[in-house]
Amino acid sequence: MLVAFSVAPTVAADDTGSVHDAVADAIEIVRASGLPHTTDAMFTTLEGDWDECMDVIRRCCAALADTAPRVGLVLKADIRPGFTGELTGKVERLEAALERRAGI
Repeated sequence: MLVAFSVAPTVAADDTGSVHDAVADAIEIVRASGLPHTTDAMFTTLEGDWDECMDVIRRCCAALADTAPRVGLVLKADIRPGFTGELTGKVERLEAALERRAGI
């Protein structure tokens, strides 16, 4: 499965509104998990089985809850048993379709 998630404290640590230090705590957990993942400006996407992915997300939320009074979580999952390598495979198929349309 692929799970795109965003986790952040709902209250910023300072008056700039930035939550990057808290999000860094979560990303350290993601990276230490060993699961395939990507991170962009809005979401982190994990690839693994249900229990692996949800455990990482749970630990990310718990880490933020240690320092914030409230944590927000957004999830989107693509549950497709029997498929692996979809973190890159989906993008590769999309790029190939765009190249075919462009006549490349």
